[in-house]
Amino acid sequence: MHRQRNILVVESDDLIRGLLERWLGEAGYAIAARTLQTLAEDSMWEGPPHLIIADVPSPLGAERLIQSVREVYPSPILILSARFRRGLGESVEVARQLGVNKVLPKPFTRKELLNAVSESMITDRT
Repeated sequence: MHRQRNILVVESDDLIRGLLERWLGEAGYAIAARTLQTLAEDSMWEGPPHLIIADVPSPLGAERLIQSVREVYPSPILILSARFRRGLGESVEVARQLGVNKVLPKPFTRKELLNAVSESMITDRT
């Protein structure tokens, strides 16, 4: 069991954002959800979140989105995207190139999401 961790979800799709909030909340995480446009709104926590989960609609815009997130928070980032290919090697390489902790291709299962979150937080070790 983990101590409660704060996760900021940056997702523009209401259904996906709601699903992430439910799955992560049920797993014991404290969740704040934002769109990219509302990213800088006041946080419900003191300090930065332990992890940011951000949707990247297009690989071409990934670097800009990651830069926007990093301007607000220094937290580790887990990227979600339907545009990235499945396959551990490719995901690891994309994550390294983008400077994020992990890339999780959509669609994903609850178990895949929770494993990716856990791995991202282990990497962070804060």
